[in-house]
Amino acid sequence: MDKIIPLTSELVVSLVSFGVLFVIMWKFALPPITNMLDERAARIKDSLEKAEQTRVEAERLLDDYKQQLAEARQESSRVIEQGRKIAEAMKEEIVAKANEEREAMMVRAREEIQGEKRTAMAELQAQVADLSVAVAGRLIGETLSSDDHKALIEKFVAEVGSLDAD
Repeated sequence: MDKIIPLTSELVVSLVSFGVLFVIMWKFALPPITNMLDERAARIKDSLEKAEQTRVEAERLLDDYKQQLAEARQESSRVIEQGRKIAEAMKEEIVAKANEEREAMMVRAREEIQGEKRTAMAELQAQVADLSVAVAGRLIGETLSSDDHKALIEKFVAEVGSLDAD
């Protein structure tokens, strides 16, 4: 058991050595170590604060982006609706213009038909008058003078014109 318990002189030297070493460590090594640990704790605290600020900023940006996306969707819906309304108005305008053109064409066609009818009636009246004069001349057996011819044509045209008016 002697070998387990140290000698008093060794114990005193060890205690004095430990005390001197402890004082030297306390005086010279502990302040830099404490400073280093404090700086490390401050850096960690700053990093956590920055991370929190970054998280808050990221959430704010996310909310901003969501709001901008919603506004963009509303704007696109508005633009699409406006485009649909413009297309509908253009369609109605084109249909109205086509109807107007169709009506104008119908009016022109009716006028042309009426003009052609009048022309045909005038030609027919002239031919009938000539035939009537020729037939009347044959029936009467004599030739009519040009004055008689004109008077007969005018009388016939007046009669045919009055029939046409009915």
